[in-house]
Amino acid sequence: MSGDHGKDSLARAARAELEALAGKALTPRDRLAISSQDMPCQDPVARGGNMHEVAEGYDEAQARLEAERCLNCKNAPCVEGCPVRVDIPGFIMKIREGDFGEAMRLIQRTNLLPSVCGRVCPQEKQCQEPCTLGKSLKSVEKAVQIGRLERYVADRARACGDCDLPRVPASTGRRVAIVGSGPAGLTAAVDVRREGHEVVVYEAFQKAGGVMVYGIPEFRLPKELVRGEAGRLEEMGVRLELNFLVGRTRRLGDLLAADGFDAVFIGAGAGLPKFMGIPGENCVGVFSANEYLTRANLMKAYDRPRAATPIYPSRRVAVLGGGNVAMDSARMALRLGAEEVRVLYRRTRDEMPARAEEVGHAMEEGVKFDFLSSPTKILGGQDGRAEALEILSYALGEPDASGRRSPVAIKGSEKVVPFDTVIVAVGNDSNPLLARTTPELKVDKWGHILVDGRQKTSIERVYAGGDIVLGAATVILAMGEGRRAAAAINEILQ
Repeated sequence: MSGDHGKDSLARAARAELEALAGKALTPRDRLAISSQDMPCQDPVARGGNMHEVAEGYDEAQARLEAERCLNCKNAPCVEGCPVRVDIPGFIMKIREGDFGEAMRLIQRTNLLPSVCGRVCPQEKQCQEPCTLGKSLKSVEKAVQIGRLERYVADRARACGDCDLPRVPASTGRRVAIVGSGPAGLTAAVDVRREGHEVVVYEAFQKAGGVMVYGIPEFRLPKELVRGEAGRLEEMGVRLELNFLVGRTRRLGDLLAADGFDAVFIGAGAGLPKFMGIPGENCVGVFSANEYLTRANLMKAYDRPRAATPIYPSRRVAVLGGGNVAMDSARMALRLGAEEVRVLYRRTRDEMPARAEEVGHAMEEGVKFDFLSSPTKILGGQDGRAEALEILSYALGEPDASGRRSPVAIKGSEKVVPFDTVIVAVGNDSNPLLARTTPELKVDKWGHILVDGRQKTSIERVYAGGDIVLGAATVILAMGEGRRAAAAINEILQ
C-alpha cells in the first residue's frame, strides 16, 4: 500500500494539523489548504487472509479535520447529488462543532442506513462529484470525504447508543406489504411506518438485508451492521416474515385481494445472474458471481470450521467483468485460498464501472488485472471440469452510447490460459417469478418492472423500486426509489 495508512499515524497527523488551526478564523483559501484525510486500512498482506473490514474508519481528529475542509456552500451541490438528499452541510457543520448526536439526527431525517451508505455508496459519483472544494482542487478525490464522515458519525452513534428511532404515531389501521428487505424495501418500510401504518416485510431468504447480506462481502460491509438496521425496524413495530417468496409462497395479487393490505411495495432486487453465452459455461467450476458470493456471504462458506456450506476448491481463478461485484468476487476468491486471481475486462481501467477504491484495494491485495481481454470459450477436461479459457485481446474504438470507448476484437489474438475456476460477474436481470405469476404486472424486455415518476406499477396500489426497476444499481439509488414510493403510498393512504 502506498503511503502510511496506519490508523495511529494518520490520527497523530490529523491531531497536529487540527491543533495548528485551533482558534483561527478560516477563510475558503485556508480550507483549500487543509489535508484531505486518507482512510485508515488494514495492511493489504494481512487482510488478504481474513474477513475483517478492510477500511478501519476515521478517529475523531480525522473526522473533525475533514469537516473543517467543507466550504458550507449556500447552494449545497452535494445535496443535489445525494439520491436521498441528506443535509450534508448541516451534519458536517455539527461534526465541526463536536455535536455528533445532532449530526446523526440530521442524517437520519432522510437516511436510516448511514453505516451502510458510508461504506458502500459511490460517493465519488454522487455527493462528492459536484463538491465545490473538489472542483476547486480539480480532483474528485480531493473533495470533502462525505461518505467517510457519514460512516464516522453513524459508527460513533452506534457505539454510544445514540441512534434515536423515528417516532411512530398511533396506528392508522392501514396495512402495507413490502416485498424484499434490501435497501429499497427497508427504506420504504421505515418511511411508511413513520406515518403509523402497519408494515410487514416479506423476505425470500433466511436473513433480512437483501444484497447487503448475500452480495456485499463482510470485509466491505460487516453483517452485524445490517442485522442492527433490521433490528431497528422491528423495534419500530415492522414485522419481518423470512423464507417467504412472494410469487410462490403467496401470489402478489393475494396480498391485496385476500390478505387485506392497502398497498404493496416491490423491492425484490435483480437476482437473476447473466452469463456470457460462450461455449463451456456449463463446466464444473464455472459460477455466477451471485452464487459464489451468496455461498460465501449469506452462508459463510469462508468459515470452514463452523459452516457446512461447500465451496469449490480453486487454485487459479478468472473473474469476468469490471464492476463492484467483480471486485468483490475476486477479493473473496483470494480469501478463500486461491493461489492466483485474475480479472478479465474488455476495456481499460479508466472505463471500469467499479469504484476506484475497490479496484485499488484489489490490486493491493494481489488480484491481477488483464485489461482489454475477454474469453471466447471455456475449455473443460474429460471430467467436465473447467481447465482453461480461450482469451481474445481487444483495442478501444469509438465511444458507445454510455460514453465509454467500445472494445474492438483483435483478430488472431486468441490464446489459451489455464484456469480451474471461472466467476461470471457481468450483471443481473430481474427474477421473472413475479411477472410470470402476475400477468397484469407490466415489465420491459429485460424483466424490469415498469413504473411511473412516483414508482407506481401497472397495478393499482402496487409500487416498485430499486434493482427490480433499475437493473443492478447502487444501495443509495435503491433507497431513493424506496423513499419516493413510500411518499406516494403515504399520500394515497391518508
